Amino acid sequence: MKIITNETFPQERALYNLKDTLVLDCKFEGIEDGESALKECRDIEVDRCTFALRYPLWHASNYKIRNSTFLSTSRAPLWYCQNGELLGVSIKGVKAIRECHSINIVNSNIDSEEVGWKSSDIKISNSKITSFYFLFDSHDIEIDNLDFKGKYSFQYCHNVVIKNSNLDTKDAFWHSKNVVVTNSVIKGEYLGWFSEGLTLINCKIIGTQPLCYCKNLKLVDCELINCDLSFEYSEVEASIKGHIDSIKNPKSGHITVNSVGQIIKEDSIMESNAEIIIKK
Repeated sequence: MKIITNETFPQERALYNLKDTLVLDCKFEGIEDGESALKECRDIEVDRCTFALRYPLWHASNYKIRNSTFLSTSRAPLWYCQNGELLGVSIKGVKAIRECHSINIVNSNIDSEEVGWKSSDIKISNSKITSFYFLFDSHDIEIDNLDFKGKYSFQYCHNVVIKNSNLDTKDAFWHSKNVVVTNSVIKGEYLGWFSEGLTLINCKIIGTQPLCYCKNLKLVDCELINCDLSFEYSEVEASIKGHIDSIKNPKSGHITVNSVGQIIKEDSIMESNAEIIIKK
């Protein structure tokens, strides 16, 4: 493998179509303000590099990026890429990852609008991400130990598994399909509306009006804290630990809970006949 080390690349398409190369301790910056430094690269490794210019990796394949930083000026750093790894990477450029296939993100910190749109085969572990519309319309996703903060996450996602994570997010999982979340905390308003096949296992759910208009919704040994007007028009099978503030017009299924502040069955626009079981 060829090695490029300790160089600065300010020009347009500086390393275009690079192949079989390690890029080590380099900087992509300068007054030339060149774009697309590593566009169409193949079989490369990037280690301890800093990116300050726009669109650095587009149409890349078989790439590994380690211990590197994408500054806020590195707009849209990874688009249309496949078969890649981000290990110990920091990204602050907006629109960080889009239409990428097969990407593994480990021990990384991403603070960017629009992370992971229309992407697939994504693995994220031991990472921190701040974003809006996180993973919008993406599929085949595995997440373990993610600290996430932002709004409108996981909308239109399908085939998602999340474990051991902290999700501080409003309007999460809207219109999602086949999502399983285990041993996690989900904090935010209007969780999971219009979802299909959402399963929550041993989770702590915090926030108003969760889980409405759901199909095939399942909760197993979950806590619902400060949750009011829950389950409206949902098809639900739920076992809930502790107290829930209120349940409103659940469509069908069974909800088992220790105590309920209020059960609201009024003004329903459809038959709402779920059984609510108060366990002692």
